[in-house]
Amino acid sequence: MKTSIRFQLNGQPVTLDTDDDRLLLWVLRTELGMTGTKYGCGEALCGACTVTVEGKAVRSCKTPMRNVAGKAVITIEGLANKGSAGGNLHPLQQAFIDHGAFQCGYCTSGMLMSAAAFLRETPKPSREAVVAHMDRNLCRCGAHQRIVDAIEAVAQQTDTA
Repeated sequence: MKTSIRFQLNGQPVTLDTDDDRLLLWVLRTELGMTGTKYGCGEALCGACTVTVEGKAVRSCKTPMRNVAGKAVITIEGLANKGSAGGNLHPLQQAFIDHGAFQCGYCTSGMLMSAAAFLRETPKPSREAVVAHMDRNLCRCGAHQRIVDAIEAVAQQTDTA
């Protein structure tokens, strides 16, 4: 059913007239130009499409628009602190660079969004907890060790938000 859906996207109000069961991934990519959120498997298994809704990591490929009405959605484009001088990267983004946690980069936005939500919920996780949590996101290039190292480095900092 087509309806007017209002929500916050990366801190900005958005109002769309769309089908309320249309998937968030496609609205983000096609209507709103947020192409950092990737289509991977379409089954909510790989994590390439991960965004946060109200601070929780969700798979946008299976999230209908009705589920985000009135809520705050953050994509990879909104993760960095754009309000700061020079548009500083989020600590996780910088750690991914510092630890070489990129290969092809396709999974990276989902990895970063999942890790950011995890560190908000669990500020000082053990390495084992990081590994277990990030097991839900797939990287075909095999950068998992460096990804875990990057997340662990941020977790050891005093302020991970």
